[in-house]
Amino acid sequence: MPYYRFRSGAVMDHIHSTPTHQALDVAPFGARLSAAHSSVLFKAEDLEVIRVVLRSGQSLPPHRVPGSVSLQCLEGRLEVLIGQTVHELGPKQLMHLPANMPHAVRAMEDSSAIATIVLCEA
Repeated sequence: MPYYRFRSGAVMDHIHSTPTHQALDVAPFGARLSAAHSSVLFKAEDLEVIRVVLRSGQSLPPHRVPGSVSLQCLEGRLEVLIGQTVHELGPKQLMHLPANMPHAVRAMEDSSAIATIVLCEA
């Protein structure tokens, strides 16, 4: 399986083969978090769902996407920087980001989250 690295050094397993209508386990990793990697859970023409895993201090640099994004923290704590404002996202919390909203994400502790991205023309 190929690996892609975020600029922060986080490893991402890139997966596009999850069959349609198949249930996926998105429960917190718990004790397995230290060995987990980010992965694309599925990608369709209009939607991409990614399991993001960041170690404490790792970050996703400032970026924007053309479609809406939701970020749901499953475990750990994340800081989401939107403009000059930092929002904290903890377990069982969900945040929506409108299309083209510049943002960055930093793990305050080892964390995993589900990012759902609406895909559209730039």
